[in-house]
Amino acid sequence: MPEVPRFLEPLAGFGVTFGTMFKPAHTEQYPEEKVPVAPRYHGRHQLNRYADGLEKCIGCELCAWACPADAIFVEGADNTAEERYSPGERYGRNYQINYLRCIGCGLCVEACPTRALTMTNDYEMADDNRTDLIYTKEDLLAPLRTGMVPAPHDLYPGADQGDYYRGEITGSAPEQGEPYDGEAS
Repeated sequence: MPEVPRFLEPLAGFGVTFGTMFKPAHTEQYPEEKVPVAPRYHGRHQLNRYADGLEKCIGCELCAWACPADAIFVEGADNTAEERYSPGERYGRNYQINYLRCIGCGLCVEACPTRALTMTNDYEMADDNRTDLIYTKEDLLAPLRTGMVPAPHDLYPGADQGDYYRGEITGSAPEQGEPYDGEAS
């Protein structure tokens, strides 16, 4: 390749600028037109439920330990015969994620042994108040789907916690309570 004279070096640097100057601009019309994100995008977290409505979170705090930004706080509690929130011995009584600290790395999702914590494609989490960016369990818990019974309630009749973890529970039973019918309450 021939050597470029020194006085033309600055012009070579502007080559990229001149090359793109006359191309049409591409402007996204956000927020009026939302462009879908990649399917594996790491957005807002979600605490999932089993098919009968019990929570998958067992309050083990592994997600909090795995978080490099110290953005997750979990306080576990024991299930009782009167109040059962998850199929295991424990459940996450207090669960918080501070989105002012969260870096969206997904290590918390990888650490979860029950797949209770996943990340959705929701990316609109901006706010003008710092306290509203600390999401609590109520903000993170997956919505009830049709047929689910809101926790607390007993395990599916005749099932044990292993049946839940193996995915053998596919819905709620009449003995568990009044199922959610899909209507807003």
